Amino acid sequence: MTNAAARTATLALVGDRSPNVVSHTRVPLLLEALAERDRLVLDAYWIPSEDAAAVGAVRGFDAVWVLPGSPYRSEAGVLAAIRTAREEGIPFLGTCGGFQHALLEFARNVCGLTEAAHAENDPDAEDLLIEPLACSLAGHEAAVTLEPGSLAHFVIGAERTVERYHCAYGPSRHLDTLRAHGLRFSGHDEDGQVRVAELPDHRFFLATLFQPELSGDGSRPHPVVRALARAAVEHAGRVAGLPA
Repeated sequence: MTNAAARTATLALVGDRSPNVVSHTRVPLLLEALAERDRLVLDAYWIPSEDAAAVGAVRGFDAVWVLPGSPYRSEAGVLAAIRTAREEGIPFLGTCGGFQHALLEFARNVCGLTEAAHAENDPDAEDLLIEPLACSLAGHEAAVTLEPGSLAHFVIGAERTVERYHCAYGPSRHLDTLRAHGLRFSGHDEDGQVRVAELPDHRFFLATLFQPELSGDGSRPHPVVRALARAAVEHAGRVAGLPA
């Protein structure tokens, strides 16, 4: 297959782009590798968190990726982008801060936990869904165990994976409530803390409290990133009425 036969999809990169955030600097390398190695061409657009608050900011994209770099300038904008992806069936990936805000959006808008908060954004809030982790593993690698039959297990192809972390905050409260409303916690670290979440009823909705974009040197996209790209081109095909 040649580059001319590559399938193209649009990707919304939600976050406050900065040359000081390593995840952000990795994105161009990953996009190039996806095009060259997998013939998955993503036409990517950065959407700052403030702009994401606009109605329909990510509507019409084939995938949404909320990248690390929190605290975001606009929590409301990030939550709005996640809600659009969740409600409209747009393939979604949230990594690190994206994971945290995916859970926050679900807690508020699906579970009715309207006062749920993120300690990084509102440390004095009474109902902290996302709290400082006892062991952040920031800058380290650690094992994650994946539930058989989950999207994460299917995508990564193993029940155990070693991943890179740079996250100091994670979920601790209301986990049973989130589960009862349909969120699946499909990956845990060696201490039993949640590291992966997904929505089984969504075509592709995956959030990781680790950073697959930092895997290797960027020349071989992590299976999670590759899966998002495939989901995006499949979405683009459905919208265009093309065969899968």
